[in-house]
Amino acid sequence: MQFLWVRGILFCVRDTVSLLDIWRLQVKLIYIAGPLFSSHERWYLERIAEALEGAGYRTFLPHRDAGLVRPDSFEERYRIFHADVDALKACDLCVALLTGPDHDSGTSAELGYLYALGKPCFGITDDKRAYLNNIVWGICDYGKRVVRTIDELLEMVRGA
Repeated sequence: MQFLWVRGILFCVRDTVSLLDIWRLQVKLIYIAGPLFSSHERWYLERIAEALEGAGYRTFLPHRDAGLVRPDSFEERYRIFHADVDALKACDLCVALLTGPDHDSGTSAELGYLYALGKPCFGITDDKRAYLNNIVWGICDYGKRVVRTIDELLEMVRGA
């Protein structure tokens, strides 16, 4: 039996399951939001997840971890909705891919939900127009948490 002090809590560690639980408490979970309509968007979201995981974070990537929605299946939509909401509640922060002249409605809904929970939200976009919806801009700390590259994102998330 070992004792371990983590975030002001004393843990009695008896087996590897307990160690896994402690690791989960120590390592931030990052929800990765973004449009899922094209293979390019999903590919870029996967690169973001790989970079964050390579830096030691845990990630939840909706299409990878919950699945893609098929509009003809109530049960599947229900399961995916609840998996996403559970991940939103469990995460420590969010990274959102903000592409195009009008941000994806699902991404915007996820950002709003997390903002209401008081969780930090970060945006990444390389859109040359550099215009963010005003609410999204405010959610991302008045634009201070918006970056253009994955390397800039890693640097900013480290400070969160």
